[in-house]
Amino acid sequence: MNTGSHYKLYHFIPWTRMKIYKMLILSVIPTALFYFMDWKWLAIPWVPVALLGTAAAFISGFKNTQTYNRSWEARQIYGAIINNSRSLGILVRDFIRMDDKVQEQAVHQQIIYRHFAWLTALRFQLRETKSWEHVKTKGYNKEFLRYYEVPEWKGKLDEELINFLSDDELKYVLSTKNRATQIIALQSAQLRELNEAGQISAYNYTALENQFKELYDQQGKCERIKNFPYPRQFSSINLYFTNALCFLLPLGFLGEFSKMIEKFGDHIVWLTVPFSILLGWVFLVLEQIGESTENPFEGNANDIPITQISRNIEIDLREILGEKELPPAIQPVNNIVM
Repeated sequence: MNTGSHYKLYHFIPWTRMKIYKMLILSVIPTALFYFMDWKWLAIPWVPVALLGTAAAFISGFKNTQTYNRSWEARQIYGAIINNSRSLGILVRDFIRMDDKVQEQAVHQQIIYRHFAWLTALRFQLRETKSWEHVKTKGYNKEFLRYYEVPEWKGKLDEELINFLSDDELKYVLSTKNRATQIIALQSAQLRELNEAGQISAYNYTALENQFKELYDQQGKCERIKNFPYPRQFSSINLYFTNALCFLLPLGFLGEFSKMIEKFGDHIVWLTVPFSILLGWVFLVLEQIGESTENPFEGNANDIPITQISRNIEIDLREILGEKELPPAIQPVNNIVM
C-alpha cells in the first residue's frame, strides 16, 4: 500500500515507460512513412478511432472499477480480522478463568500466541504466487520491487511460527497443506479440553468458538479472492481493445493533421507523435493500473498491507495480555508498506 499523497513522477514514469516506448514506435513509423514515402493512405478518418476509443474507455472503466472492488473487499475482510482478533483477545482474557493464576496466564498466552501463528500462516499463504498474478512476471513490476520488500518472500514460515507454537504443534502444522486452517482447529481442540475439564463454562465456550468461526469465515473470503482471478475474458478484451486503439490512434491523428497541410505545411503531421504518445499512454496506463489491482494479496506495491495489519494486531493482543516488550510497528519504506 502506498502511504504517500500520490505517486511521484520519478516513480510513475519509469513504471510506465514501456508504454511510452510502445506508443513512440507506433506513432513514429506511420508518420515517417506518411511524410517521407508519401503513403497518404495511412491517414484514416477519426470517426472509427473515436468509436473504438469509446468502447475501450468503457471496458477500461469497467475493469478498473471491478479490480478496485476486489481490493476494497480484501481490505474490508482484513478490517473484520482486526475486529475479531481484538474481540478474541478480550474474551480469552475474561472468559477463561482458573484458580491457579499462573496457569491461567499461560493458557491465555498459548491461545493468543497461537492466533499470532494463524495470522502468520494466513499471510504467507496469501503471498504465494499464482499463475495469473503479475508482480513476478511483468518487467515493470519486477523493476519496482527495488523500492520495497515483501517480508513473506524473504522470510521462512517455520522460522516465524516457532515463536508462537510448541514443538509438537509446529511439526504438525508444517505437515499440513492449509496451515492456517489447522491452527484454528488446534484452538478449537484446546477450548474443548478446557470445557470438558470445567475450566470454561458452556456459554463462554460457545462464545469463543463463534470467534473462531468468524475467523474461518474471513479466511475463506481471503482464499476466495486469492484463488479466483479477475475473469480472464474481461481482462483479455480490455487488453485487445486498448492495443487496437493504440495502433489506430496515429493513423487517426494523421488523418486529422493532414487536413492542415495546406495551411501549416507538411511538418504539421509530426504532431501525430506527441499526441499519440499522450493519449495512448493514458489508455495503456489505465489498463496497467487495473492489472496491478486485480490481486490484492500478491505482493504488489498497491496491495493490502497484511504484514503491517498482522503486526498491529499482535501489538494490540500483547498489550491485552499485559506484556510490556512489544514488537515495533512496521513502517513504510519509500512510502510503501506491505
